[in-house]
Amino acid sequence: MRGVFPRIPSGCAVSGMMSRKGRRVSGEDIITSIALMHDRSNGLGGGFAAYGIYPQYKDHYAFHLMYDSEESKKETKKYLEKYFFIDQSEPIPVRKTPGITNPPILWRYFLQLREEVLVNANEIIEEEDFIVSVVMHINQEIDGAFVASSGKNMGAFKGVGYPEDIGVFYRLDEYAAYIWTAHGRFPTNTPGWWGGAHPFTLLDFSVVHNGEISSYGINKRYLEMFGYKCTLQTDTEVVAYLIDLMSRRHKLPAEVIFQALAAPFWKKIDKMEPKEQEIMKAIRMVYGSSLLNGPFSIIVANSKTMIGFNDRIKLRPMVAAEKEDMLYMSSEESAIRIICPEPDKVWTVKAGEPLVGVLEEGVI
Repeated sequence: MRGVFPRIPSGCAVSGMMSRKGRRVSGEDIITSIALMHDRSNGLGGGFAAYGIYPQYKDHYAFHLMYDSEESKKETKKYLEKYFFIDQSEPIPVRKTPGITNPPILWRYFLQLREEVLVNANEIIEEEDFIVSVVMHINQEIDGAFVASSGKNMGAFKGVGYPEDIGVFYRLDEYAAYIWTAHGRFPTNTPGWWGGAHPFTLLDFSVVHNGEISSYGINKRYLEMFGYKCTLQTDTEVVAYLIDLMSRRHKLPAEVIFQALAAPFWKKIDKMEPKEQEIMKAIRMVYGSSLLNGPFSIIVANSKTMIGFNDRIKLRPMVAAEKEDMLYMSSEESAIRIICPEPDKVWTVKAGEPLVGVLEEGVI
């Protein structure tokens, strides 16, 4: 009798932890948390995002790159040298780990932008817009080169394998961060490959996601109007770019962004008070193409915040907990309790309502 391998509709795992006081903690806890949810993954992807890991280079852009060949690495370095001072160029430290095979060339650069490149044809270019254009160019135009992360004092570490093995492979126990997020992947509609693992990042934004973005095609075409290029063959990529577009470029507050991404149903909007109804209708009309359809639970982070949110009817789980200055989010309560056995508070994140954790005032 042939074996039967049922589809796991709630597959994938996410986990995140944040010190609101900015205390940097080892990566051991986040590896332990995501490892507990081993059965939510299938070995085709795992990854982590970490904030505060490069204090000695906190004013540099930390580019993590994946290369298929030395030729693509050489071409990318030549391209970067046109626009940046490369103050450090080195392999990302890894260790041999059972279960992790055939990794690409993993490299990191600590970069400072050359001031003169921001003036082009007498037009001043915003620095972060230029960094985004660099990331898009490398991912689309340089064959065999992919940017895993491009923010300051942060980095993404991802690949093909179970997440706990990826954490050991990248030696994350040797790093310290004040925000950690993690992902264990069970791909259903997209390939499992190193560049397609979570988290997806842009500048200092990072996204880990459990679920499916069935609106990917609409979201992708909408983003392309603003210069974003989706090249990593995974639906979650659009979430990172939508967050960047609405937060950094359109300067929308967090509550508006998530009302657009996980907007209430029209029947709910029709029951709102007139003023609230007017606002929600405007958001739905202006940002209709940014609405995320499908089941999802997502953790978004940047250098100052960690945010968890679900789809409008909560088809994927999300649990949160607090212990003193620590905020935890995960697909399962057990993944929190294994690293924080006695939290002060535990609750489930409500459908369509973001949970926002912010660094305390004055913390950098």
